[in-house]
Amino acid sequence: MSAFFAMGGYAAYVWPSYAVFLLVLLADALAPVLRRRRVLRELRTRLARQAARQSRDASPAA
Repeated sequence: MSAFFAMGGYAAYVWPSYAVFLLVLLADALAPVLRRRRVLRELRTRLARQAARQSRDASPAA
């Protein structure tokens, strides 16, 4: 088993490459989720501002 983890002397190159691959894979999976959240938050803010502006414009001027 230790020979497997030593990878024939190349473990210093193999295991970090697996770690980088997994990090990139996770980032690739999470990026769309985080972007969707950000876009929805921006849209909610924009719609709230638009609704406030419309209600302000619709109310009679004092």
